[in-house]
Amino acid sequence: MLRKRFWLTIGLAIGAWQLAALPVTAQTALPAVTPIAALDVPRYMGTWYEIAKFPNRFQTKCVANTRAQYLAQTDGTVQVLNSCLTADGSAIDALGQAKQIGPSTSPKLQVRFAPAWLSWLPLVWGDYWVIDLDADYQLAAVSDAKREYLWVLSRTPQVSPKAYEALLTRLQAQHFEVQKLDRTLQR
Repeated sequence: MLRKRFWLTIGLAIGAWQLAALPVTAQTALPAVTPIAALDVPRYMGTWYEIAKFPNRFQTKCVANTRAQYLAQTDGTVQVLNSCLTADGSAIDALGQAKQIGPSTSPKLQVRFAPAWLSWLPLVWGDYWVIDLDADYQLAAVSDAKREYLWVLSRTPQVSPKAYEALLTRLQAQHFEVQKLDRTLQR
């Protein structure tokens, strides 16, 4: 019995030492997500085509032609209409609302697709941070504070490989796992 306790104690000590020797995970050591310096919201309005995304639960049925249309509202919010095609060729639309967080040039927005009567609940709003945007407002990357979501958006259904690769390089510099991106089929 004493021998069993001895070996159990040694085994637990070795296991604890091995756990302590493991490197700190990259997630705990990552710097904060950095959005762009300023966003001209009126210039951002219009249609954006999804070029790639991190897989997520709310787009599982989307197989092609995913796009978002943004329309400024008189109350300062933005109407969001997301659409895509499913495997059987039918369209899915999701109508939502976005609001800017902070000053009028803030690149941080929150978006909700829940009914308006639930908009008072904080949990129905999700981060929509513009983290990369070219000077011509033609290619963008959108994420959240935790790097759980990532979308690459373009004003056109196709993006040049050079522009896409340059964007991926910038996203990697922000510690995004770009290998997780799924390209979106645009027909």
